[in-house]
Amino acid sequence: MRFKRRWFLGAIAIAFLVACNNTEMSRQREEVNLTISAAASLQDAIATVGREYENRFPKVKLVFNFGSSGSLQHQIEQGAPVDVFISAATKQMNALRDKNLILEETHRNLLQNQIVVIAGKEKNKIAELQELTTDKIDKIALGDPESVPVGFYSKEILDYFNLYQKLESKFVFGKDVRQVLSYVETGNVDAGFVYGTDAKLCKNCRIIFVAPEDSHSPIAYPIAVLNSSKNIEFARKFVEFLSTDTAKSVFEKYGFIVNEK
Repeated sequence: MRFKRRWFLGAIAIAFLVACNNTEMSRQREEVNLTISAAASLQDAIATVGREYENRFPKVKLVFNFGSSGSLQHQIEQGAPVDVFISAATKQMNALRDKNLILEETHRNLLQNQIVVIAGKEKNKIAELQELTTDKIDKIALGDPESVPVGFYSKEILDYFNLYQKLESKFVFGKDVRQVLSYVETGNVDAGFVYGTDAKLCKNCRIIFVAPEDSHSPIAYPIAVLNSSKNIEFARKFVEFLSTDTAKSVFEKYGFIVNEK
């Protein structure tokens, strides 16, 4: 009887170990989805970096959600399932930090950018910022200063040169920087305020003005993992990957300035 009992218990133990091993193998085979909410100006660069990441870690699927940083902030505050947030300004990230919605130890400034004014190559041959006040220019696109970082920076620049109120009647506000870029590309406006990285993507645009650094707040792209993430360790690893030489070379190719840790 003792032998049979020992055999029975041994069989149960082996079955338990096999079941655990199969469960672990099943988990390893499962695909992990990470949702990355990122500022619209990062769309091309971060998608390229994402492909590099997925090639190295095929079990991780990256799902990107692009928009204005203000809109993305509000989505997160309302409970949207996001693993990593990359903003185009510190304001939106700080608001989430103040509400204890991010993992503070993963929070850092990832990139920098600059603001430029662009116009169509064949339209309104203006050459400097002050010419925006002339009859050559009817419509000027910029992001909504209340919710779109590029709009906030643009307003700072125009205030610095005492031009905001003079030009206010010409403004067409975009929901994000890519909409501003589209307005200029399609000729729906005469000029627009965008990031330098976006200007590089416009084949039919020319830069007429580069904003001096002292005319606006520093343009920083902070990143952090969300406290609500269900895949925190994978999210951490993705954030770490963005500091690798592979990721840095992609960001620099698109015109971003990479912050060193």
